[in-house]
Amino acid sequence: MQLISFPPRHEWPDLLARPVQSTEAIEQAVAPILAQVRRDGDQALADLSAKFDKITYTGQPVPASAFAEAETLLSAELKTAIQLAYRNIRIFHEAQRQPVEKIETMPGVTCWRRSVGIEKVGLYIPGGTAPLFSTVLMLGIPAQLAGCREVILCTPSDHPAILYAAQLVGVTKVFRVGGAQAIAAMAYGTRSIPKVYKIFGPGNQYVTAAKMLIAKEGMAIDMPAGPSEVAIYADHTAIPAFVAADLLSQAEHGADSQVLLVTTDKHVLTAVHIALISQLERLPRHELASKAIHNSKAILVETKDDAIDLLNAYAAEHLILSVENAETVAERITNAGSIFLGNYTPESAGDYASGTNHTLPTNGFARAYSGVSLDSFVKKITVQSISAEGIRALGPTIEAMAEAESLEAHKHAVSLRLASLHENHSA
Repeated sequence: MQLISFPPRHEWPDLLARPVQSTEAIEQAVAPILAQVRRDGDQALADLSAKFDKITYTGQPVPASAFAEAETLLSAELKTAIQLAYRNIRIFHEAQRQPVEKIETMPGVTCWRRSVGIEKVGLYIPGGTAPLFSTVLMLGIPAQLAGCREVILCTPSDHPAILYAAQLVGVTKVFRVGGAQAIAAMAYGTRSIPKVYKIFGPGNQYVTAAKMLIAKEGMAIDMPAGPSEVAIYADHTAIPAFVAADLLSQAEHGADSQVLLVTTDKHVLTAVHIALISQLERLPRHELASKAIHNSKAILVETKDDAIDLLNAYAAEHLILSVENAETVAERITNAGSIFLGNYTPESAGDYASGTNHTLPTNGFARAYSGVSLDSFVKKITVQSISAEGIRALGPTIEAMAEAESLEAHKHAVSLRLASLHENHSA
């Protein structure tokens, strides 16, 4: 890790900048794929699946027999683990439901808001070396709770845990197709895959580019995405071996993962570095993690205030506070996707089974975006009801404002009602 000691504040923006990713070439490669799927539908999916993923796209959803077989292929231990994670994630997200509350803003004027599940959503789960069945839970459970009527899942993977989790969360149909072509299929619709209203899920740079391109066309997506990242603020109370393990748990995602260590104690830097070297050698994904660590930074600052300001400027996807009075410190954090407090709350707990969602804003987007939640799968529809008494009281205000904006029809819609009430009252 690159060690930086007491950087002046004017250097922070450059110091904390994520590596600039050139998206132009990737988008130029992805755009024809989107166009091909839009034009040729299932035939394009078959051709592109054979070309990029070396799999056969059948044009049919995964059959019920495959789900039954998947359950038999998993160990009892893993099924129990998935079920416990399901329970915790569901409990946490279920508590996000908001009861309808009718508000009388003035006598006779009542307003309220209700949540309605997005009817059709698409979930993308990448294949590769890590079958992300945990992401099936993270996306499928809030969709299930929101009452989404159609939940389509696309993945190039045939890992049984993905199918087991999909069945658990009530996914409507699973299609074995991946990459930018899967995003295109859900965005435009084909003979086999229905068009959805919003698309969720992680993926490689081509999947990310596909999501960003269809977003420009008006398709709703979960959030902008980039390489996964963690920032750790550690003080004298931190356990160096734990800090090193947390840094590596993020670094093993890939060479482009972002890892940042911040501390006010130079002894922490030394101890973490020693633990890091020791643990890195034993990792199966040693090469990937090593590249990420090589590109990462350890920053020594003078005060706790500096550390907190630096972390808020960085806006990490995951922020671990291995410090004294961690919860108090967390109250001062304004920019982060998810925060992990103390020595016994590893980031991997949130990735899998504590209950919070692991689909989080990266690349500094935590300054303005939240992670996926129940709200991500619902629309908020406002409702209002005005009685005769209410329009009498509110009407003159509306008339005055509409007239000032030169919107005579707006005023007339109110004036007609007021005149009608006056006539009825006179009669």
